[in-house]
Amino acid sequence: RKTLRPCPEESKDWDTTENLYIEGDNLEVLKLLQESYLGQVKMIYIDPPYNTGSDFIYRDDFGESVEEYSEDIGQFGEEDNRLFRNTDRNGRFHSDWCSMMYSRLVLARNMLTDDGVIFISVDDNEVDNLRKICDEVMGESCFVDCITWNKRVPKNDNKGIGNIHEYILVYVKSSQSAHQFLVVKDGINDVFEFISTLKKRRVPIPEAEKELKQFYAKRGYDRGITLYCNLDNNYEPWGKINMSWPNADTFGSRYDVLHPKTGLPAKVPDRGWRWNKATFSSQVDYEHVVERYDGSFICGNLWFAKDENTQPSSIRYLRDVSRMLLRSIVSLKSDGGIEVEKIFDGKSFFSYPKPTSLLYLLIDSIIEKDGIYMDFFSGSATTAHAVMQLNAEDGGYRKFIMVQLPEPCDEKSEAYKAGYPNICEIGKERIRRAGASIGTGDTGFRVFKLDSSNLKTWDAAPIDPQAGDVIGELANRMNAMIHRVKPDRSDLDMVFEVMLKLGVPLDFPVTEVSVNGKTAYSVGEDCLLLVCLAPDIQPGDVEQMAEYAPAKAVISRDSFADDTAMANAWYILRDRGVDLKLV
Repeated sequence: RKTLRPCPEESKDWDTTENLYIEGDNLEVLKLLQESYLGQVKMIYIDPPYNTGSDFIYRDDFGESVEEYSEDIGQFGEEDNRLFRNTDRNGRFHSDWCSMMYSRLVLARNMLTDDGVIFISVDDNEVDNLRKICDEVMGESCFVDCITWNKRVPKNDNKGIGNIHEYILVYVKSSQSAHQFLVVKDGINDVFEFISTLKKRRVPIPEAEKELKQFYAKRGYDRGITLYCNLDNNYEPWGKINMSWPNADTFGSRYDVLHPKTGLPAKVPDRGWRWNKATFSSQVDYEHVVERYDGSFICGNLWFAKDENTQPSSIRYLRDVSRMLLRSIVSLKSDGGIEVEKIFDGKSFFSYPKPTSLLYLLIDSIIEKDGIYMDFFSGSATTAHAVMQLNAEDGGYRKFIMVQLPEPCDEKSEAYKAGYPNICEIGKERIRRAGASIGTGDTGFRVFKLDSSNLKTWDAAPIDPQAGDVIGELANRMNAMIHRVKPDRSDLDMVFEVMLKLGVPLDFPVTEVSVNGKTAYSVGEDCLLLVCLAPDIQPGDVEQMAEYAPAKAVISRDSFADDTAMANAWYILRDRGVDLKLV
């Protein structure tokens, strides 16, 4: 009984963008997207209300009247019963929040690809309950980790501790799929920039390595960078990798490795070699030995000390290991509010948004540079901002789907006074401004709004025979259904409802075409669907529709004069290999 109505006038680059911004209750929206995006979403990030006792959360059913409800909470939602303030005085304080999350996570899981992942922000209030919910919905084996986000800025919670952390639960769709979350090593760009200056200055390699080590010491980088403190003749940084067998419970191969200078066997690690002899032989090159300034030797992809008393190491270049596994502790300043203020010319329109740097890190940990990235608690649209920024930097083709309930802004707030009546207006404007600043890639978005179906539904309410003319009332109801499309709905509204019901993604191009002077709509690059809602469809019109060779032709029942015309259309299209759907 619901649909998503297109709003081209509120969108950016409607005809070309593949991004979506959807306004409405995310539970209803997730239900509607099940067909079109089943198993299609690469990553979901959500930042749901933390259930602190003051957050608005979503409620799906009420057993009280609107009057009781409004008196109780003082807040109306989009249907007069959508939002409520879950205070800690509520006897079902945790239960209501858990119920809200459970239903949405069940639907969200359906939308993930087989190798998809979901990141969920949460704090101490509900982290334990959320973990149990996710274990049930996603499966305990699909739990990856609970990331601790060090926000650096302490929060005074009046308990005697300066709280500076939140959590991000990480679950995958399938534990059978291989997953590695890799992020760029912190500071690596600065390292390469510094080395570039050394090269431009033509600093001798011995002195350059000293300066590089001093640079590392000042910056306090992770060992994932500081290990790479040697430079080759082209100033490329490399590191010495231990060749010892890594498993403490077993032993590796033992064989002699000859030193390139002395010709004597080099020291063998206590637990044996990491590589077998064949692999070692493929990496060593005794024909081209390079002696370094310190008396050590480069022999293929291996490093040897001055003599055989030190075990050799393998050589690995920093450029080849510029990424590392995403850490379970992430230290990023919680400056999302300052970031949004800068976007909106110094005005504070949104409280406690996540920083773009956090979402950038999570999205970037998914190595693929394409796919759909969803956030159905979109808020100020930080996720959309991060997707656009990352695409601009690495040339990716990631697409976003943002979903946000149009929660009203307080009439006394700066946002309301500036012309932003609800959170969605803030989110959409942020995407516009951030996109303009980024300036490259797909920075547009199609706006859709949750609404009742464009088709009338039969009024099945019982008729009281004592109340009046039963036959007359039935006739009125039947007459009302002669034209099924609601009078205030457009052709474009109907086209996208058809797309939703047939499982067609909402970012597919929709092109208006003419069929014997009648308006129709081609959906998809190669006319996946041809939708015609025009009146008085004749056999000649149907013949021309078939010329577009759509997979399906969708025609309104109201378009046919009678059942005979409808049957003729079915036979014409069947003979041309086109499936006919009626709405």
